[in-house]
Amino acid sequence: MKKKKMRQKHNKKRNTAFIFEVLIRELTKSIVAEDNKKKKIIISLVRENFKSDSFLAQDLDLYKGILETTNVDRHVAEKLIFESRMQHCVLDGERLFIEQTQLINKINKLLSKDVFTNFVPNYRDIATIYQIFNSETKTKQRILKESQLIERMIQSPSTENDLEALDNLTLKTFIHKFNEKYDNELISEQKELLTKFISSFADDGAELKVFLNEEIGRLKVFLSEAINLSDIRQDKAMVHKTKDVLALLNECSDRLIDSKMIQDILKIQKLVKEINT
Repeated sequence: MKKKKMRQKHNKKRNTAFIFEVLIRELTKSIVAEDNKKKKIIISLVRENFKSDSFLAQDLDLYKGILETTNVDRHVAEKLIFESRMQHCVLDGERLFIEQTQLINKINKLLSKDVFTNFVPNYRDIATIYQIFNSETKTKQRILKESQLIERMIQSPSTENDLEALDNLTLKTFIHKFNEKYDNELISEQKELLTKFISSFADDGAELKVFLNEEIGRLKVFLSEAINLSDIRQDKAMVHKTKDVLALLNECSDRLIDSKMIQDILKIQKLVKEINT
């Protein structure tokens, strides 16, 4: 008697959104550990395999379209899921499978199989989308899964701030290591900068660049005015230090945004906070 083939409910390594998320979390861990070699490998893998004309990028966009949608009416949510499923159906499944296989092999070879054990906070939603995209999912099960997603999509967005949304051990470890190294507790501006920096690798740093432009401008204005304060003006050492910091900020526009630059800005933010209290 021929054995009935068991259908696998969720194959993590064939879930494009899951692969992307574990890579981003492995990238965060490499930043925490100051492992520049690994960081460069991961950034290269993400840029090479998720470029706009790749099937992986097209597949990821379909996942994101659902994952990032909140506070819409039920009709819109239903239509978005339906259209996303239809678009996924016309994707070249064979080419997508090949690209996934190539990326999985590179991860195993250049990084480690342990990458796939990284914790992904929205794993349940990612797995649910995988199942509604999977043509082997039975109709009843698919409809139930779609209903779960629709209920999430019609809810108002969470009130969590960016730092809470990135609630994972790697971010906490990064903050802990910075506190140990510089013996201070992070202020809100520093937390926001760290959050933007760690999440920047998912959007090529676009949001981080905007934030840095505004934050550096704020720091320059404050220090330019602070240098005329009586407490600073009467202290030659403080005047000299303030001018050095302003010079450093002026050089930032020509610097590569890396962990060294971020640490410089973090220290300046703390200095400004101390002057302002």
